[in-house]
Amino acid sequence: MKVERLISIIIMIAIILGIIGIFYIMLNPNEGDNYTEFYLLGTNGKAGNYPTNLTTGETGKLTLGIVNHEYSNTSYLLKITKNNETLKEESFYLEKNQKKSIPFEFKAEKGQYKIQFELYKLPDTKNVYRSLFILVNVN
Repeated sequence: MKVERLISIIIMIAIILGIIGIFYIMLNPNEGDNYTEFYLLGTNGKAGNYPTNLTTGETGKLTLGIVNHEYSNTSYLLKITKNNETLKEESFYLEKNQKKSIPFEFKAEKGQYKIQFELYKLPDTKNVYRSLFILVNVN
């Protein structure tokens, strides 16, 4: 009888600990990796079909997407350059899991050049956090 009672008590303690463990996991989920999505969308709103082959005077259109998965509210700085010439610079703030779409247009000038998109996670303005680029050929 005493052995059966001891086994019953051990099973009850195990069940109570299991229930406490389940509630702990539900209330404190693992957040996983912290990162920021940073991507380019072409003219049709898809990843691709970028304005890389244009004629002089034509307008290239892109959309930059930024999604905050840092698990905290975060400030960013976006710098867009063409052959080291600044075309656009914008600071913004995103709350946890917030998404921002930034339309970007440029006039095609004859030649070949690289348009660089650099994202900084503020207050650090020295180290690029994420970067993208497209190579543009204009006839």
